Amino acid sequence: MDPQTLFDLAFPLAVPFWALMIFLPGWSVTRRIISSPWIAVPPLLVYLTLLIPQFAPFWAAVSSPNLGVLAALFGTPAGAAAAWAHFIGFDLFVGRWMYLDARERRTHPLVMAPLLVLTILLSPLGLMAYLLVRAVLGIRRPAPQPATV
Repeated sequence: MDPQTLFDLAFPLAVPFWALMIFLPGWSVTRRIISSPWIAVPPLLVYLTLLIPQFAPFWAAVSSPNLGVLAALFGTPAGAAAAWAHFIGFDLFVGRWMYLDARERRTHPLVMAPLLVLTILLSPLGLMAYLLVRAVLGIRRPAPQPATV
């Protein structure tokens, strides 16, 4: 498959999971689906599809990082598409953690929705914003309830 097709495929594979977290956060099916770390696999399979045929240049670039080498690699269609699929997969994994953590801490979905959208668009900023909101609001996990028999 050519890099353009794989690039075009990466984000749509993640959209259903983002949509569940943002638009249906309280639905029991959302919690069940998002609880699985496997949701990040579809875009990561796109990454692997791009990586495997060009493993040698990728390995050379990451095993001895050099800005010029990385810029050259990511300046190719395959390199840019692989980076995009990598971002999409890992952003989804970060968003998944945020969603689960926020649900456990009972953070209101209207607080989380814009943070998740920010994470889709600029993942590091979304994660930092979530951590800041969590710290400022003092959102803590509820105390465990004693078991009743």
